[in-house]
Amino acid sequence: MKLVSSPKELFAHIKSNDSLFVHAGAATPIYLLNELVKEAPRLKNVEILHMHTEGPAPYAQPEYAESFHVSNLFVGKNIRPFMNYESVDYIPCFLSELPLLFRNGFKKLNVALVNVSTPDKHGYVSLGVSVDCAKAAVETADIVLAQINSHMPRVHGDGLLHVDEIDFAFHYDEKLYSPKHAVLTETEMKIGKNIANLIEDGSTLQLGIGNIPNAVCNFLKGHKHLGLHTEMWSDGAFELIKCGAIDNSKKNFHQGKCISTFMIGSQELYAYANDNMTVENLDVSYVNYPIYIMRNPKVTAINSCVEIDLTGQVCADSIGTRHISGVGGQMDFMRAAALSQGGKPIMAFTSTTPKGESRIANILKPGAGVVTTRAHVHYVVTEHGVVNLFGKTLGERAKALISIAHPEHRERLEREWRERIGKKA
Repeated sequence: MKLVSSPKELFAHIKSNDSLFVHAGAATPIYLLNELVKEAPRLKNVEILHMHTEGPAPYAQPEYAESFHVSNLFVGKNIRPFMNYESVDYIPCFLSELPLLFRNGFKKLNVALVNVSTPDKHGYVSLGVSVDCAKAAVETADIVLAQINSHMPRVHGDGLLHVDEIDFAFHYDEKLYSPKHAVLTETEMKIGKNIANLIEDGSTLQLGIGNIPNAVCNFLKGHKHLGLHTEMWSDGAFELIKCGAIDNSKKNFHQGKCISTFMIGSQELYAYANDNMTVENLDVSYVNYPIYIMRNPKVTAINSCVEIDLTGQVCADSIGTRHISGVGGQMDFMRAAALSQGGKPIMAFTSTTPKGESRIANILKPGAGVVTTRAHVHYVVTEHGVVNLFGKTLGERAKALISIAHPEHRERLEREWRERIGKKA
């Protein structure tokens, strides 16, 4: 590893027509990405690949379209305004298969830019809060560039790299991204309570970030012997660790440890993960492998979506034809939960959008992608109740889903279903 004195010197190793992987999530090297656009005048057609990043993402702005082409592996909020399917596009792929894009040569990486901890006495740094597909990117890129950052925690697992695996590094201390604390609404709390009532002591949880997972956690503090095996986690799960509800004692796979592939949360959470033997971030191809997930008891997978049709088809990555997120690990965990002994795959969402539109629809919007098929969907939860679609016919499913739709939309949904099946009113 050679230390350089400036971002310009670091970026001198990126050339036109290169493919550049960028560390994402809370590990996003925000300062360096802001500096990267200063290199735009000398660069042409650099492909930038990443999962959802944090910060302003200036490289995706239209004025840099000739210099940078962004291939999102998951579309973040900062990228959505720039999605044009030309200079800023999206690669549909299961989160668990992202490492295969690099390891099997489907996406050749010239450069990997990662944000790592300071070296320990043995010469190892850590990818810290975000291992996911970053480990595979480092393994396969021709050149590895690193930001050495004292704020990055040293997280155990697959993210440890020897300094010899890094070609060039720039030391810059930068606090990791932390989401703002959100006030939970009454609707979200109702959903959280409905989900919590489904969760048994000794369950293994998949919990993501957001208001609904946090609402669920508020109602689990009295539970016992919960485990954590999840693609990512945040402060809701951290609160359950602190109160003793999560102790990982009943897990059959990685017993006693919180297993994830990345985390996004408070600085307190990052400090807790630092050099903590009970916390491991592992390669996403391993964490999200259904056969491994299902080895744990009572796997409870809590996921959300944009809309669901009356037969149970779930769209989770787009609003019609407009992509707003990605496939992620929803299918991996929904399937694993269904196969786990006593497991429960749960799809949870507010019954209406902020504009008052029903998320339960007769048919999905034109162009909407089906992320989770009707055969994978079991429990569906809104603020108006819980239904289990497993084993139900299409007609029974429609009736069940209408029962937990917003009351203002139920009559219309019933009418649309009758019209759909050719039944007169």
